[in-house]
Amino acid sequence: MSASTSPSRPALSAVDHWLAAADSALRTLAGGAHAGRPEPAAADAAGDQAAPLGEAERRLSGALMRVNHVGEVCAQALYQAQALTARSPALRAQMLAAAREETDHLAWTHSRLKALGARPSLLNPVWYGGAFGIGLLAGRLGDARSLGFVVETERQVEQHLAGHLDRLPEADAASRAVVAQMKADEARHADDATAAGAVPLPAPVQGLMRLAARVMTTVAHRV
Repeated sequence: MSASTSPSRPALSAVDHWLAAADSALRTLAGGAHAGRPEPAAADAAGDQAAPLGEAERRLSGALMRVNHVGEVCAQALYQAQALTARSPALRAQMLAAAREETDHLAWTHSRLKALGARPSLLNPVWYGGAFGIGLLAGRLGDARSLGFVVETERQVEQHLAGHLDRLPEADAASRAVVAQMKADEARHADDATAAGAVPLPAPVQGLMRLAARVMTTVAHRV
């Protein structure tokens, strides 16, 4: 059969998209995410062994990486929900591509939690459900506003990760490498959303987003 007469791949139905989103949710909450890229910390493993963390440093790193892991749980929920509500196939593809990179972050932070002897947040199902609802709402406002939500979210996450780089122990080279790569990826996601036609969000909405993020990070630091 020639290329011109070969059947085209059938488009996914709405049910297919919802099933894919449900599968992503289960893998996210069950700790079954697998990274498509090598963990940035791999090159620093030898240094990590040469300068072991003290108990206080290990606890601090564990708490910070738990917060970062929660952020990635929320990122999966947001991108999956915004992909479901995207009005153009191009935007849906962009959201799902970003979600795949965020899956790397999810796997890396989970790996660091295990290495540090720390646990994920006990409230991850709550965080996921809340973020998914917010993502659906953002998507319902239209593609331009949804992209604006991506820009504001990623810019706030970028600032948050910069703060963690200031707080993470210097001896924890593995966690620092992961956070640095995450920060670079988040900045690129924001740039991509801007280039795709994002409309800036109103200042009150940005403030509410910062407040919600502050509550989440404060609680996730301990629970």
